[in-house]
Amino acid sequence: MIQISLYRDGSGRICGFRCAGHAGYAENGSDIVCAAVSALAMTTVNSVEQLTSDRFSYKESEAEGQMEFRIVSGFSEASEILMKSLALGFSGIAESYGGYVRVTETSVK
Repeated sequence: MIQISLYRDGSGRICGFRCAGHAGYAENGSDIVCAAVSALAMTTVNSVEQLTSDRFSYKESEAEGQMEFRIVSGFSEASEILMKSLALGFSGIAESYGGYVRVTETSVK
């Protein structure tokens, strides 16, 4: 199962996320659930990098199926919209493939 934790800052904004695990929906290379989560996550990371001047931290381990992203300064309106869009996408995948994806929220400072 892919465990997704959306990070909310003190203002209630989604400021990052952590994805961990593998869906197990299909064989590696054919798993549409893993591909969907990865595509959403990477598009958001790349969009924040290319379309904003916000600073962020990012780390990943493909072997362990982990990815973590967090905006650390300059939280722009564009990043806020991108993070809301990411949350909608993750929620939609979890609704359709609930046994393979779980989304939770965590407060961060």
